[in-house]
Amino acid sequence: MVYELGWTTLPGLKGLAVSGFRAVEAQGPPDERSVTVEFRDQAARDAFLKEAEAEFRAQRFSNAADAFDTVKAWALTRSGRTDRF
Repeated sequence: MVYELGWTTLPGLKGLAVSGFRAVEAQGPPDERSVTVEFRDQAARDAFLKEAEAEFRAQRFSNAADAFDTVKAWALTRSGRTDRF
């Protein structure tokens, strides 16, 4: 099943932080402003979200575009979709 990823971007003392990763069923084809990933089951989806939280827990970004691009690249690479970013 294909899911669209989402997360929360919040300001902090040392830059923007991303957390609160979530995945909802994609309702249409992806566009350049979305990140979609396919998971074989809910357990794989949940493991991916937990890994994303751990990966980005300590990272800070200078702006929202940098945060989005970094998370998107990580998610697509991690899911094996390196040809789409």
